[in-house]
Amino acid sequence: MAGSRRHRWLMWLAGAGLVVLVVLVVAAAIAMRRAEPFLHEQIVAALSEHFHAHVELDGFHVSLVHGLEAQGKGLRIWPPAEAAGVGVPSNDSGDPLIRLDEFRFQAPLHYARGKPIEIRTIQLRGLRIDLPPRSRFEHAGVAESASSPSKWVGFSVGSVECADAELVLETSKPGKVPTKLEIAHIAIKDISPAGAMHFVADFTVPRPRGHAHSTGSFGPWQVSDPGETPVSGDYRLEDADLSGFVGIAGLLSSTGHYQGTLRGLVVDGETDTPDFRLTHFGNKLPLHTRFHARVDGTDGDTWLDNVDATLNHSPIAAQGQVVRVISDVGGVPHTGGHDIALSIDVSRARIEDFLVLAGKSTTPLLTGDVAVQAKLHIPAGSEPVHERLELDGFFHLTDAHFTNEKIQDRIRELSVRGQGRPGEVKSTDAESVHSEMTGNFQMAKDVISLPNLAYIVPGAEIQLQGAYGIEGGTLNFSGTAKTQATVSQMVGGWKGLLLKPADRFFKKDGAGTEVPIHIGGTRENPDFGIELGKMKITAPERPKVE
Repeated sequence: MAGSRRHRWLMWLAGAGLVVLVVLVVAAAIAMRRAEPFLHEQIVAALSEHFHAHVELDGFHVSLVHGLEAQGKGLRIWPPAEAAGVGVPSNDSGDPLIRLDEFRFQAPLHYARGKPIEIRTIQLRGLRIDLPPRSRFEHAGVAESASSPSKWVGFSVGSVECADAELVLETSKPGKVPTKLEIAHIAIKDISPAGAMHFVADFTVPRPRGHAHSTGSFGPWQVSDPGETPVSGDYRLEDADLSGFVGIAGLLSSTGHYQGTLRGLVVDGETDTPDFRLTHFGNKLPLHTRFHARVDGTDGDTWLDNVDATLNHSPIAAQGQVVRVISDVGGVPHTGGHDIALSIDVSRARIEDFLVLAGKSTTPLLTGDVAVQAKLHIPAGSEPVHERLELDGFFHLTDAHFTNEKIQDRIRELSVRGQGRPGEVKSTDAESVHSEMTGNFQMAKDVISLPNLAYIVPGAEIQLQGAYGIEGGTLNFSGTAKTQATVSQMVGGWKGLLLKPADRFFKKDGAGTEVPIHIGGTRENPDFGIELGKMKITAPERPKVE
């Protein structure tokens, strides 16, 4: 009897406990449901106070099933409000400074009075930061809130993980489009509103398009003008496809360091392109560069203060600028390419590297050491680079040697006869005769113009003017050839004796012989000749008889 009574009491207590548990769960759910609007308000107030701006949050949900779990959707934060007060978007278009599709975090339930709740990680998805130009902030003041939001519960954050983010840097320059950076993933730690935060990011570089990885720090966040937020770090760019630029190709990799602000960076780095080529010609050469540059983050314009490049075996020093040009398509601005202007200084390079790069044959017209000072301009456009490229400068080619046997044989014969040694023409090795060239040049539309080309070999000097066609290798030059030897000395033998009386007709300005010449044909089949119609042969004046 007593056992039965105890059993009933136990059953009653168990049932009562179950009821109490259900009541507590329901009460907790009701409490959380009632707490959500309060927490929603706290979050909006805290963000408004920090950013001094209007903030909206579409939804916020809290759960206690697995500790404290919170999720928010549709967060929007406008740029800092005008001096009139917080709560009014300061940009004319009404676009938010920050948009966030979703955020979530989890924290333990235990709470110690006076200490913040520790959140290990906040997860973000669909973050977009749209920074207005500096001009939007120049006349705006940042007003403090009339009253601070209540600090009911504090939080500390260990890190932030964000997927699918985009950074847009607006520009106030006319005729420019904003810079957009697609960030696949970014992790931020050492979260602090008043100090620098460290990050690891994977993102896509728009031009040349490629995958990049970066580690560094940014902050503190400049509330009055977010574009002036400090940032620095190291980067690694892999497999950037140069074919996005019309007329060139190759896969570029780069490493370097940057520092500055979101709007303006100073970058020091290196690039490697093992298969750089002009697509019209197709010959591949390795290209390596080291550079120091300043980058306008709002529009991508770049000032190259110093570039040390090596094309195959040829060192090149350059400085200049790369500026984005905008085209108008149906009233909408689009990126129309880049306008490139560089000053080039080549102290000792190999002429064959440049001829192979800008030619369809892997065998260059000639070899030798070359020095060049030139201005390079590649205007923006849809045509291939080789059709837009413009060069204007001076060159000095030494130790030159033609790879075409026919041309080099003619050079050998000219040199030996010009020295008055015709008997050694056949015995002299053509490979041992090297020449020198100097002159100004202009290059445009696949044609190299040479208005004052001086070509020197032992025993002879040729002054030419004309043009060389890169596409077909066409030659069209005319000028004069001067030799040390006289006509009779150049011919030699009994024929030379017969020509000795004619020597006086060809002597001029200290030269043993001077004749007008032309060079035509093509690189593979050149045509050399004396322009008899231009020869002015006059008999020397006879002495006057008193």
